[in-house]
Amino acid sequence: MRLSQTHLLLLLLPFLACSRLPQPTGPAATATAYYPGPGTDWQRRSPEQAGLDATRLQEAVTFAQQQETTQMTPNFSTQEEIFGKLLGPMPTSRAATNGLILRHGYIVAEWGDTQRPDPTYSVAKSVLSTLLGVTIERGLIKNMQDPVARYIHDGGYDSEQNRTVTWEHHARQTSEWEGELWGKNADFVGKQAFGNGERKPRALQQPGSFYEYNDVRVNRFSLSLLQLWRKPLPEVFRDEIMNPIGASDSWKWVPYTNSTALIDGKPMASVSGGTRWGGGLWINARDEARFGYLFLRQGRWQNRQLVPKTWVQQATTPGPVGPDYGYLWWLNTQRKAWPDAPASSYAALGAGSNTIWVDPEHDLVIVWRWHNGNPNELIKRVLAAVKN
Repeated sequence: MRLSQTHLLLLLLPFLACSRLPQPTGPAATATAYYPGPGTDWQRRSPEQAGLDATRLQEAVTFAQQQETTQMTPNFSTQEEIFGKLLGPMPTSRAATNGLILRHGYIVAEWGDTQRPDPTYSVAKSVLSTLLGVTIERGLIKNMQDPVARYIHDGGYDSEQNRTVTWEHHARQTSEWEGELWGKNADFVGKQAFGNGERKPRALQQPGSFYEYNDVRVNRFSLSLLQLWRKPLPEVFRDEIMNPIGASDSWKWVPYTNSTALIDGKPMASVSGGTRWGGGLWINARDEARFGYLFLRQGRWQNRQLVPKTWVQQATTPGPVGPDYGYLWWLNTQRKAWPDAPASSYAALGAGSNTIWVDPEHDLVIVWRWHNGNPNELIKRVLAAVKN
């Protein structure tokens, strides 16, 4: 039986309608998601194509361009005053404020020099968290609740205080690990050693019971991961994450000059979870956007699950102690960090300020670097541009 053109059109209408629907957001988008190619192979979409109001989006970008940081001078001359005596190198200059906005994986806005690799400070903590997830997936750690002392036997977990520190304690910054590492003490006491970040002495608490943002303890965590992998963590990050997501080759994870451990009889540099004392992860905004987009897609990149989906969910779930904090990721569960953003959004944050903000509800990633102030002020302007 031959169908008339009218009957055929009626049959096709549902399919034609579906083809015009906005691109799905959140977890539903993963199956049909766009992924950029390697390097500069990254498609752009106009705001209208991405379901955004062009005028409001431009207002958001204009606002961002006017918020140059006053915390970190362009030549890093205040670094030791703020953080204390350097252990590693610093660049002689940095880019001005810059960033990108992704919707459905496409670039919809970009400003400043987004291809210059600069120190990203504590954004590196969220990278260490990701490497922990890969470490567990590889079976090098059996359980997050296992004491680190069960795996690491270099003396760093021998004391009564440290022997009960677990991997989860490290990831939640509740380890209360005691000791000195690379010439810095976890007590954070002393103006010369810690600059404006020095703290008054206090009694240590039981591991897992007290939150403290503490770079010495994160660096101890990084050293422990190095000893499990038996190869430099920058190589792990390159092989497991950065190369598969098509990142540039301009990033580097710079160690301190004295952060060397003997691994299988060979000297091997241990990297830090920040740039408080120099060194750290030096990376450009576009590569950070790829990293944020990997998390938006729940650890999946094209047909590969690089980071377990369950890990992404665990890492972005708050713990019982401290602020709205996951596994070295900042959360918005209580709507206190970014009041105008969804409770499901989260971010990797570093001094300067350096921000990778991920919003599964609206299928957005915002990278904003060297800015002055609360990311909420940019976030609310971008969200005001979302039409569908």
